[in-house]
Amino acid sequence: MKKILFSALLISYSFLQAQVDRSIMPKPTEAKKINISESQVFTTVNGITVILSENHKLPRVAFQFIIGSDPRIEGDKAGLSDFMGSLIMSGTEKRTKDQLDNEIDFIGANLIASNSNVYMSCLTKHLDKGLDLMNDVMQNANFPQSEFERVKKQLQSNLLTTKSDAGSMAKNAVSKLNFPKHPYGEIMTESTLNNITQEDIIASYKNIFKPNGGYLVVVGDINRKELEDLIAKYFLSWRTNGPIFTNPANDGVFPTGNRVVFIKKPGAVQSVVSITYPVKIRTGEQDQLPLKVLNGIFGGGGFGTRLMQNLREDKAYTYGCYSSLEITEFGSWMSAGGNFRNAVTDSAITEILKEFQLIKTDLVKDEELNLTKSSMAGDFARSLESPQTVAGFAYSIIKDKLSKDYYQRYLQRLDSVSKEDVLAMSKKYFTSTNCNIVVVGNEEIIESLKKFDSDGNIEFLDAFAEEVKDIKPATISKDELIDKYLFAVSLTSNKKELAKKVKKVKSYERVIDMSSPQIPIPLKMTEYFVSPTTEAQKMEGQGMVFQKSYYNGSTGFKFDMQSGKKDMTAEELASKKKSSGLFPEVNYKTNGTNYELTGIENDNGNDYYVLKLIDGENVSYDYYNTTTYLKEKSISIQKVGEETNESTTTYNDYKNVSGILFPHSLTISVGPMNLIGKVSKMELNGKIDLKSLIE
Repeated sequence: MKKILFSALLISYSFLQAQVDRSIMPKPTEAKKINISESQVFTTVNGITVILSENHKLPRVAFQFIIGSDPRIEGDKAGLSDFMGSLIMSGTEKRTKDQLDNEIDFIGANLIASNSNVYMSCLTKHLDKGLDLMNDVMQNANFPQSEFERVKKQLQSNLLTTKSDAGSMAKNAVSKLNFPKHPYGEIMTESTLNNITQEDIIASYKNIFKPNGGYLVVVGDINRKELEDLIAKYFLSWRTNGPIFTNPANDGVFPTGNRVVFIKKPGAVQSVVSITYPVKIRTGEQDQLPLKVLNGIFGGGGFGTRLMQNLREDKAYTYGCYSSLEITEFGSWMSAGGNFRNAVTDSAITEILKEFQLIKTDLVKDEELNLTKSSMAGDFARSLESPQTVAGFAYSIIKDKLSKDYYQRYLQRLDSVSKEDVLAMSKKYFTSTNCNIVVVGNEEIIESLKKFDSDGNIEFLDAFAEEVKDIKPATISKDELIDKYLFAVSLTSNKKELAKKVKKVKSYERVIDMSSPQIPIPLKMTEYFVSPTTEAQKMEGQGMVFQKSYYNGSTGFKFDMQSGKKDMTAEELASKKKSSGLFPEVNYKTNGTNYELTGIENDNGNDYYVLKLIDGENVSYDYYNTTTYLKEKSISIQKVGEETNESTTTYNDYKNVSGILFPHSLTISVGPMNLIGKVSKMELNGKIDLKSLIE
C-alpha cells in the first residue's frame, strides 16, 4: 500500500512539474486588510490620554508616559533637556539614586526615563510597587548636586569624544545646516554645557513633565477597570501646573544651490560624506509611505539599493553607502553618504549626486520595487508580533491624526505603490542641485571639493557645527614660538637663564589621579624623569599595573596586560630620542625634528599658534596660547597600516613648582575613551627608584 501511495505521489509531482512554467514569476496575491484589535482609549480629568492594549498571555504589564510638550529652542543652554533627561533617574524627594535602583531590582522591574518619557514594566503582582516608583520619578525627581556634577563630567567626556569622531561631527553639521533656527539644529557645546545650572535642570523638569497633553500607553495583563483604579491612585493627584508648551516648528532651511561644508580631521585617511537637505513633509501625510518606498530603493534597503550597487559593487569606493529619510512631526530630512578613501571622495560625491538625479528621470525596475515592498511588508509583519505594537499604533493614530484603519490597511496601501508613484515622489522630493554637502576629513581633499559648491566657496565648521574663523598667518617664526613657550614655562626671559634652570632639574615624579566615565575604577598614572633623557610611566588601578613604559636614551620597552612586555623598535627609539628631555622643544633645532608653524587657529574662542610635527607617517599638532604661550592641547595621529589612531591631550591649570610651570589638570581622549586627570603629587629632584618598574 505504501509503495502504491508513493508512486501516486511521484506521478502527481511529475504532472504538476509539467504544468507549471518555472520561468514565469507567479503573480503576487492581493494584500489583505489586517485585523488589528482596537485599543481602548480614554482621557483622565487632568488631561492624560490613556491607551490600553490588553494582553493576558503573560502576567506582566508595561506603562509608558509620553509628554505632550513640544521641543524648545534652548539657545545658549543648548542641551538642557538632554542633560535633564540624563539626570531624571538620579534620585527623588523620597529616594536616593541607590534606594531607587535597589527597589527597582527587588521587584524585577524595568524603569527607564528620558527627557520625553518614562517607561516601567513589571510582573502584574508587583504593579502597585512599580507604579509607586514610576510616579515618584515623574513627579518628584530632585536632581541632587552630586549627581548633577557626575553627569556633567560624563557629558564633558562625550564632547571630547565628538572632537575626534568624524561621524559625530558630520551628524552635528547635518542637524545645524538643515535646521538652523529649530530645536533639531541645536548642538550642545562646552560653552552651552557650562551655562546650565542645577536650577535650570529643575525648571526644565517642571516645565516638561505635566499630565495635561501627555499620553499613557499601557500594555499587558490588566483590564480597563483595574487600570482606572490604578490611575486614580497614582496619576490623578498630579497637577497640571499650567499649559503645555507648543511650538509650530518650521520645515528647516532649504539650500538654494549646492553648499559644501568642510570639517577638518587632521590625518584622516578617509572622509565621511553626508549629502543632505530638509524635506517638506510631516508624519502621517499621504506621501509618507511611497516616499519611504523610494528611499528603500535608493539607499535605505540593504545591498540591493542603487547607492550600494554603484558605490560599493561597481566602483568599490566604500564598504557601504546608504540613504536615510527621517520623517517626524516637527521636521523631516534626507541624507545620503558613507565613508570614502581620500583619493575617491570627490568621485563618490559625483556618483551620489548622479544617483539623486537618475532616479528622477525614469521608472524604477519591477524587481527593485518588489524587493523593497516585500522587505517593508516583512518588517511590518514582524512588528505585529510585539504586544506593544498595537498600543503604539493607537498612539500614532491619535498623535498624528491618522485614519482609524491606517494600520489595518497598511499592507494594501504598500501593495498599491506603483513605479509611477515612486517616480512622482522622486521628482517632488529629491534634488541633486540644492543640497548641503558635508565632508569631514583631511585638508588635502579641500581643493577637489570646490567644484561641488554652487559659488565655489567652501565653508568651514568645527566639530559642533560652529563657524571656523579663517586660519591667520603667524606673526612670529616657529623658533620664536618655541623660545616664547620655553621662557613662559620656565619663568625666564633669555636662553641663558633657561639653560641654567633646566640644568638644575635632575629628576621629577608626577602622580596623576585619573578617572573615566568608561572605567568604573579609579586609576593612577605616575610619570618619572631622570636627567638627561631617562623617562618612565605606569598606569595602575586596584593593585594592578595596566601598562608601563621605560626609555633611558638608548633602549626601552613598553608593557600592557594584553601584549606583555615588548622592546621598543628601532623606529620607536628614534622617535623617542627626539621627544625626550624635560622640555623636548629645547632640542627641536638640533635633533632633526621636522616641524612647521601652520598659523593661528581659533578653538573654543581662544587663538592658538599651531605647530605641526612630522615623524615619518605620524603627525602631531601642538596648540600654544597666543597670549600666554603655554601649550594647551596636543593632537597625535599615528598611522597603523591603512588606519590611523588619534589621541588628544589637553593641558590646564599650570602651577609653579620650584620655579617651573607644570600643568596640573589634563584630559586624554583616544577614540571613545576619555581620561580626566588631576595632579596629586609633583616633586622635583626627589629620590627616584625605577628598579621595580623596569623589572
